[in-house]
Amino acid sequence: MCKKNILNKKGYLKNYKEWNKKIAKKIAKIENIKLNKNHWKIIYIIRNFHKKFKRTPSMLIIHRILKKEKNKINLNKLFKNKFLKISTKISGIPRTNICI
Repeated sequence: MCKKNILNKKGYLKNYKEWNKKIAKKIAKIENIKLNKNHWKIIYIIRNFHKKFKRTPSMLIIHRILKKEKNKINLNKLFKNKFLKISTKISGIPRTNICI
């Protein structure tokens, strides 16, 4: 499991700059998610959006990005109907202020 000192009590990475694939896999394991190529696609969309705009992308924004790429991914199915909560944890970005 992840070292307790790198995750806060809600399971989010304390310092998003410490994120790496190994940490993402460990957080996914805690959330009972087996990562596949679609998960990684979403994780990198979220991380790139956050890096550029300093905020968490909404589900609508991610759908628009996927639509531009002609990619159909069921986000809720992929992240167990807790899309924003689980995807942001695994992506290592700070907890969003969006109600999740």
